[in-house]
Amino acid sequence: AELARLIVLENGKNLTEALADVAKGNETVEYACSLPQLSQGKIDVVSGGGITCRDRRDPLGVIASIVPFNFPFMVPHWTLPIALVAGNTIVLKPSEKVPLTMYRVVELLEEAGFPEGVVNLVNGAREAVEGLIDHPLVRAVTFVGSSPVAEIVSRRCRELNKRCTALGGAKNHLIALQDCDIEGTSSDVVVSYAGCAGQRCMAASVLLIVGDEEGTHQKALLQNVIEKAAKIQPGTEPGKMGPVIDDHSLKKILSYIERSEKEGATILLDGRSWMSEMASSKGNWIGPTIILHRNKADGAMNEEVFGPVLSVHHVSTWQEAIAIENANPFGNAAAIYTTNGGHAEWFLTRVRAAMLGVNIGIPVPREPFSFGGLYGTKSKYGDMDITGDGAIEFFTNRIKITSKWPVPSVPEYTMGLVKQQQDQKKVNGIVDHANFAGRM
Repeated sequence: AELARLIVLENGKNLTEALADVAKGNETVEYACSLPQLSQGKIDVVSGGGITCRDRRDPLGVIASIVPFNFPFMVPHWTLPIALVAGNTIVLKPSEKVPLTMYRVVELLEEAGFPEGVVNLVNGAREAVEGLIDHPLVRAVTFVGSSPVAEIVSRRCRELNKRCTALGGAKNHLIALQDCDIEGTSSDVVVSYAGCAGQRCMAASVLLIVGDEEGTHQKALLQNVIEKAAKIQPGTEPGKMGPVIDDHSLKKILSYIERSEKEGATILLDGRSWMSEMASSKGNWIGPTIILHRNKADGAMNEEVFGPVLSVHHVSTWQEAIAIENANPFGNAAAIYTTNGGHAEWFLTRVRAAMLGVNIGIPVPREPFSFGGLYGTKSKYGDMDITGDGAIEFFTNRIKITSKWPVPSVPEYTMGLVKQQQDQKKVNGIVDHANFAGRM
């Protein structure tokens, strides 16, 4: 509860979301505690003559973890527990916008008896990030944030031949088919795009409604989404929506709403009313906003807004929905709403994203499944995923050992070995030509 209150204070989430932030981080802690059983190496006899191969996982050393403002506890705990259990030390650089939560966590770790220097915290902005990346003792870097910065971090690490996973932004599409459950779909869409004030890389950004725009089912779905979003109240109590993180974010969100109006889109629900309603309250307030776009090329349909704004666009066919989703340069998440398993499978094999949902608008994988965007998109740069088995691979070096021991001179052993080799040749006549041990 103490950490959740800090998250509410510095981030602006409501209390329910803050408690979930802590709970999701603790999931990774629980997973990391099972790593001795999950990360065991392998050993096998690979050829005649008693040659074996085995592998083990060695820690990298010092890990730098650079995390964003939107989940002050959860995202640092994507890296912290697994990196530590794998045998590394870590230097954490929290967002300068939310420094309190992880400062308190480090205090708690010290109270729990963590040795000095195992978990370290550095505050700062660009200079701190560059210093961590360039430091010769830092062996690997994790980053979560915007796509432009993720690309810069990844390139800087590549120039130094350092391991890096850098997760960027997103433009997540929800596709609602004619057979979707209206009540469940509308509730899930609203939670997806307006939860946490839309400040999460897994939030819904575009809702594609398939079928006739004037169809009864399509109109009912959209109306339900509008009505449910309109009932959300401002505040940090459970069930309400908090402010966005700062004035810069607010101005960016407002610019996309204004730009959409100029491009000919229709504002179905205008969250700008919160600015006057909450004028006497501290915070950067913008309410849930829904925009109906006629043109798929509109800015808010294609660029990351990172706020409680849902772009709605009607499409006639499944193929049209897929074409729009595939055309976006991001590759974090996508979801399909349907009551037909065959319909869902058709879309799941065609959408261009790494984390997919069926009737789930925030398809965050839970341990042991790993979190990460799609390679080759603006959502992911660098190596592997940041949690789950991807993190085990990222935070360790896999060392491979091939061994052959001299044959003991004990007669009983050598006689048995010779007979065994003779019997094997009689059975299959196989000669291991790939075995170069001891011959040229």
